[in-house]
Amino acid sequence: MTRRHGGALLSAIMALVVGLSAALYVSVASDHGPGRDPGRAALAAAPGPGDAAPISTGVWVGTWAAAPVSGEPGTAADGTAGRTVRNVVHTSVGGTSARVTLSNLYGTGPLTVTHATLAVAADGGSAAAVPDTLRRLTFGGATVVVVPAGGQTVSDAVTVAVPHDSDVLVSIYSPTSAGPVTYHPHARQTNYVAEGESTEDVTGAAFTGAGEYWRYLTALDVLSNEADGTVVAFGDSITDGVTSTPGTNRRWPDVLADRLRASVADDGDAPRYGVVNEGISGNQVLVDDPRRGAAGLNRFERDVLGRTNAKVVVIDLGVNDILRNRRLADPQAVVDGLRTLVERAHTRGVKVVGSTLTPFRGHRGYTDGREDVRQRINRAIRADGVFDEVVDFDRALRDPYDPRSLRPEYDSGDHLHPSDRGYREMAETVGLTKLQGSAPTRL
Repeated sequence: MTRRHGGALLSAIMALVVGLSAALYVSVASDHGPGRDPGRAALAAAPGPGDAAPISTGVWVGTWAAAPVSGEPGTAADGTAGRTVRNVVHTSVGGTSARVTLSNLYGTGPLTVTHATLAVAADGGSAAAVPDTLRRLTFGGATVVVVPAGGQTVSDAVTVAVPHDSDVLVSIYSPTSAGPVTYHPHARQTNYVAEGESTEDVTGAAFTGAGEYWRYLTALDVLSNEADGTVVAFGDSITDGVTSTPGTNRRWPDVLADRLRASVADDGDAPRYGVVNEGISGNQVLVDDPRRGAAGLNRFERDVLGRTNAKVVVIDLGVNDILRNRRLADPQAVVDGLRTLVERAHTRGVKVVGSTLTPFRGHRGYTDGREDVRQRINRAIRADGVFDEVVDFDRALRDPYDPRSLRPEYDSGDHLHPSDRGYREMAETVGLTKLQGSAPTRL
């Protein structure tokens, strides 16, 4: 072989190696899970130190989520035009890269985002960021993205160390109005607003407005070595945690995430999962509500099967079908609706853990007839094999001296929603081994 030909062969071999390496890089960065656009998963350049971070291994999982509920009242005309929204969200597991989902589901016009950032919060609940964690978000490589009315978009991934059990700041600026702001009320978390474009403000000083809404942001995913999948908590206000202490992350899905992390740290036999909360206050299995979101049957694909690497869903839904029905609800219709959710989950290999419905005697909506409907639904859940596994929240929270009521120490005071102690009891009732395994094989 001549020296010229040998050099050409060597060059070809080197080109092949570089190409394979690039392909491997893209493959790792785009492990996006179900419902994701693979093109959104390429690692985006981050400002400042750490631009040349090495490739991370792991899998993409959900570390936080919130279901879009409706258009925020009072925002139809101006939306958030000319203001920066800073969402504060709490992680269930950590990772080495992150990406977000933004929704314009309830907007009436296109949402133009010209600036967006992600950072780890300096203090719990604070608008201030740890400076060297601030990353500009891009979408398909561009810093500007236009989300059509009714649509959503997923950012490119950014390389940043996101700790578990920590707060993350996601800041979004739009110069124009998209109409009603897609939001999640009852966040039980202070979020912030600044006049003008302040997405890269690490001090938090510009964020003088505060409120208890998450706006536009519906998911935070991480590339994680701490988890192998995602468990989705799907329910109503009891899952949403509306009576939990604000800013303390004491909803039952938060406590479940703490238990899963502790078990893994202690070499327990629990699965390694991130936990995301898809509860909507007032939500029903069967009926849509303009202020309380699409019915469980109509949002299950988006809020459960669309979550990244969803392995298991825990369903606690049905109380509002009883309470919000002017006539007595049909218990069989509610049970059939829950069975439909299970069937849909199984088509995607997602295991379903279902809960019994908790007591509400003393609540303003209580009647003996509604209590009978609740009991009939619970009997079906316990006996008829509706779910793959059952968690008996009813038995865990009810007063042993009056099973139609919550135990006093588990009652927030409205006789429907649990206290912080009640939410903890719910999470501790979930047997972690029930979350293991996969959906039954379909014949």
